[in-house]
Amino acid sequence: MTRDDALALDATDPLAPLRDQFALPPGTIYLDGNSLGVLPKTTAARVAEVVTGEWGTGLIVSWNRAGWITLPQRVGDKIARLVGAAPGELVAADSTSVNLYKVLAAALDIVRADAPQRRRILSERSNFPTDLYIAEALAAERGFELVLLDTPEAIPAALDESAAVLMLTHVNYRSGRMHDMAALTRAAHAAGALTIWDLAHSAGAVPLDLNAAGADFAIGCGYKYLNGGPGAPAFVWAHARHVERFRQPLAGWMGHAAPFEFTPGYRPAAGIARYLCGTPAILALAALECGVDSVLAAEPLGGLAALRAKSLALTRLFADEVRARCPQLRLVSPETEAERGSQVCLAPRDEPALAYAVVQALIARGVVGDFRAPDILRFGFTPLYLRHVDAFDAAVQLAEVLASGEWRRPEFNQRQAVT
Repeated sequence: MTRDDALALDATDPLAPLRDQFALPPGTIYLDGNSLGVLPKTTAARVAEVVTGEWGTGLIVSWNRAGWITLPQRVGDKIARLVGAAPGELVAADSTSVNLYKVLAAALDIVRADAPQRRRILSERSNFPTDLYIAEALAAERGFELVLLDTPEAIPAALDESAAVLMLTHVNYRSGRMHDMAALTRAAHAAGALTIWDLAHSAGAVPLDLNAAGADFAIGCGYKYLNGGPGAPAFVWAHARHVERFRQPLAGWMGHAAPFEFTPGYRPAAGIARYLCGTPAILALAALECGVDSVLAAEPLGGLAALRAKSLALTRLFADEVRARCPQLRLVSPETEAERGSQVCLAPRDEPALAYAVVQALIARGVVGDFRAPDILRFGFTPLYLRHVDAFDAAVQLAEVLASGEWRRPEFNQRQAVT
């Protein structure tokens, strides 16, 4: 492909107007939306309105008049449209880690009641560490065993009579490999196990249908493809067949059936509201709502199916150009597009140390990706605001960094706290 070919694709892209929703820094090709989404133009004004108007003028009355008290449910209903959940089934709250603790604890309680002989939590060794840390702690606390599988192909055989919960991230954070949620959920259920899906690298990026897949529980974050801002609230979903079976373990006052009765005993709220805990983070939720709205703006243009088609075109273009231009690198992400999320992950063929330094050299050039230890160069492709020419130019810049050897400069090899 030539650069003119990429520009021609952009000229006929029906999703191109969505880019105008975002405050993109000039001269930057941002390929890190899978770690932190770009700022929607509406966010600053909306947060200022909440601060100066609803908080500054309305003060505590805004819990009622501005609808603060129902914001977790309102934002949750919007996210539900992106993940195949029904209205009233999902709430925005807390962090991904906290929400995973809630649903994994609930799932283990269900298993303990229905099939106490099942004592194994299954996951991938390459799963995101926070998921594994939470599972490790709960397994030790509840008398379960955490079993880590080395490859996705090992999952079906591990689903035996000992399996209690299959806990997976739908799109792997390191490789970008996407699981077949419906097939693995069916396999887990056939074996008598429950499923928990982490949608951190899926929600807002790939089509999802939790109810159609028959999933049991799901969690996800708001600051990546949902563009909610750094540390944005996460979300939590439980299938209707499970949501009221057990209360989640963080029995905070907002998960109470009547928080403002101020009774000493806990009575869980009906439905997904019981998965709330403490006071909602209103400023953060207001920002998250703007981010979710930026994704929902694609609905009249084909929605997530159209975003997915463009995402595959972008990742295909970038991967093809890297193959042609960068012999020093190999593709880690799946070649099969049905198995690839909205990211391309690369690794050095011979010099593992170059991965971090190359990413830093690219950032200095205005091409922002990220590094994942020990040797992954990771590039996220958000079709809401990325163009085909961005994917092309990023590959050219990557080839120049490698060919010039500029990545060897000392400042690009000095590790920073956040990679």
